[in-house]
Amino acid sequence: MSGNQIRIFDTTLRDGEQAPGCSMTITEKLRVAKALAELKVDVIEAGFPAASPGDFDSVKAIADQNHGPVICGLARCNPGDIEKVYEAVKSADRHRIHVFVATSAIHREHKLKMAKEEIIKSAVGAIKMARELVDDVEFSPEDASRTELSYLAEVVSAAIEAGATTVNIPDTVGYTVPAEFDRLFRYLKEHVARIDDIVLSVHCHNDLGMAVANSLAAVIAGARQIECTINGIGERAGNCSLEEAVMAIKTRAEFFDVETGIETNRLYPTSRLVSSITGMHTPRNKAIVGENAFAHEAGIHQHGMLQHASTYEIMRPEDVGLSRSNLVLGKHSGRHAFRGRIADLGFELDEFEMNRAFQEFKKLADLKKDIYDGDLEAIIMSADNASSGPWTLKALEVQTHTDQPATAAVTLISEDSKEVVESAHGDGPVAAAFLALEKATGVELVLRNFELHSASIGEDAQGEVTVNVEHEGESYRGRGTSVDIVEAGCRACLEVMNRILRRKKYGRSGPGKPTPEQATI
Repeated sequence: MSGNQIRIFDTTLRDGEQAPGCSMTITEKLRVAKALAELKVDVIEAGFPAASPGDFDSVKAIADQNHGPVICGLARCNPGDIEKVYEAVKSADRHRIHVFVATSAIHREHKLKMAKEEIIKSAVGAIKMARELVDDVEFSPEDASRTELSYLAEVVSAAIEAGATTVNIPDTVGYTVPAEFDRLFRYLKEHVARIDDIVLSVHCHNDLGMAVANSLAAVIAGARQIECTINGIGERAGNCSLEEAVMAIKTRAEFFDVETGIETNRLYPTSRLVSSITGMHTPRNKAIVGENAFAHEAGIHQHGMLQHASTYEIMRPEDVGLSRSNLVLGKHSGRHAFRGRIADLGFELDEFEMNRAFQEFKKLADLKKDIYDGDLEAIIMSADNASSGPWTLKALEVQTHTDQPATAAVTLISEDSKEVVESAHGDGPVAAAFLALEKATGVELVLRNFELHSASIGEDAQGEVTVNVEHEGESYRGRGTSVDIVEAGCRACLEVMNRILRRKKYGRSGPGKPTPEQATI
């Protein structure tokens, strides 16, 4: 790898998943890992295998798929964690063990209760053990940005001597600022022997809104790996946004004089996939992938755009996989036109997924006159997320009256073609429908959050509903789409109910979530 090549280390599946409400099933993690491989990230940090059996299984499943990027797992500096990472990632052609220990005074005193020498000894022992198992070992001194510079240099020197091939400098709590972070990296470059023999990495959090700026400051100062997440998801305010860092480097190539290997036209579809799976909707004004990123409403901007796009656009929408076209298909559009438009939007579906999506498109075309790109994206995400039985929604009937409880009746079809009809009353149509579903399936839920977003424009736009619910002390998330928002909510709720019933029948366990003190870097 050349000196001006920046490695992109994606931690969406590890640090990103730690954000509240962002936990993913193994199937969802596999879909994201496939998308990241198509995006051509260099490293996928697939999880924290010691956190739970579910997390171990998901990391191993991703490694087994072996799509191309280095598959990495996170470990604390103890033998048990390191062995679990190795067992989880070893099937991948290229794999990495990532070990970490906190180094700042506040962590030494209040969390670890360890002396400086003990921390170095722990790090060195862990790195040496990991190197006996794999050739590629990354080390992170947690809370590096709040660690004394002289001590940080001592820790990094010891890590390199022990055999670390990548040393990552985390701004764990999003505390630093660009000029200060620049000085930190330059200090390490000047005071650590053999630092040019390893890859210097950066991992920033966004608590003060500077994760991308701090990461780019580190690149200017010599970092050659950026740790980031799709849409910037992650603990608290999130991580460095992959799409923002990558497009900053690409758009300002003459300034940074570095490059990445990212297929940038895959950024938008990957962003949409992660947003759909996690239920973390992308703000309209989000840089690069937000709906307003290439929209121009001010008259003076529109005039400039008509004269030449570069007057108010520093990137082309096509560069990130976003088409300028909007109104695309109608009820008379055929399979060929549908397939072509899906490809234009940057999505890749296998034949089964394509057939299912096309069927949903035809159903939607009977309900609304015009189909927009947003509608197609919602169909694709819905088709991808559609969970198999045991129950399918056949019919929904809702009655509402002012100052009276709403009534809802649902008709469900089971896998063995059994039909069940149940009705219920509720404070509103959604509450009534959810209660009817509970009676029909026997699964009781506690609704914690109900989010509704419009997939496109117009009065007949599809509604995208994301629900967060609890069942027997565990949290679940479901998603549904329909031109009828109550039906969309029912589909989201039923998706969760089906998942719960399948787990009870087959004993499936989902990935566990590591506690912050276990996995924060």
